[in-house]
Amino acid sequence: NMSIPEEEKEINQIICVTARLIELYYVKYIHKTPCMNDHQTGNIWLMGVLQGNESRCHNMFRMDKDVFTRLCDELQNNYGLKGSRRMSAAEMLGMFLNILGHGSANRQAQDRFQHSGETVSRYFSILLDVVCRLAVDVIKPLENAFTNTPKEILQDSRYMPHFKDCIGAIDGVHVQAVVSPSNQIPFIGRKGIPTQNVMAACNFDMQFIFACAGWEGTAHDTRIFLSALRDQSLHFPKPPNGKFYLVDAGYPQMRGYLGPYKGERYHLPDFRRGVQPMGHKE
Repeated sequence: NMSIPEEEKEINQIICVTARLIELYYVKYIHKTPCMNDHQTGNIWLMGVLQGNESRCHNMFRMDKDVFTRLCDELQNNYGLKGSRRMSAAEMLGMFLNILGHGSANRQAQDRFQHSGETVSRYFSILLDVVCRLAVDVIKPLENAFTNTPKEILQDSRYMPHFKDCIGAIDGVHVQAVVSPSNQIPFIGRKGIPTQNVMAACNFDMQFIFACAGWEGTAHDTRIFLSALRDQSLHFPKPPNGKFYLVDAGYPQMRGYLGPYKGERYHLPDFRRGVQPMGHKE
């Protein structure tokens, strides 16, 4: 049999443990300190940016205030973007552009816009779907764009008549990508960091008419190019007979796609250093 002091000691221990558990439960579930308690909510911050200096909007969202407003209206009027009780359509767009423009993590967006991680992820996905549908409608050639010689060619004696049938240029660019460590290896190419190899085509009015994103940084330009030609779902704007794109040395030489002579310099920085072209091929 335990002595009375030992029984009291055990009871006291049980009381102390129970009291501590009650305290932890109270702090965690009853008297919780809100995580997002900043008085400057995401919407207030957004309005401050849109009503402030033009450069601040460009720094935060990578576009001017007028462009932001028109884009928001376009997405609401034609692509089904709707605000919710928690977040306005403008704040959704601002959060989406801020994350993309700065490569922000979910936690950073939580703190900036004062929303939970689940809310940030959900509305980011909604905006991603809406903007991708917009891209299908705007990243394409204008109707009959390949019929006539672009005025940028016609009005420049350096290009006319040699490039009168040229309809644009195609090139690839490596864009830094945020990839989970377990999936990074295929994305780490010659840049030494995870990237996507994005292929794009533009016309002489400096408008994108095609873009293909998502390829790993290790993917070769030729592989991406040939895939774009073969995949009918991508709707690559192929050149009509007699027309051609300009491409760099990373792409195959084939009808409709004119590249530089193999082994010759063709990048503008090579000639901006003061070295004159050598030979008729350059």
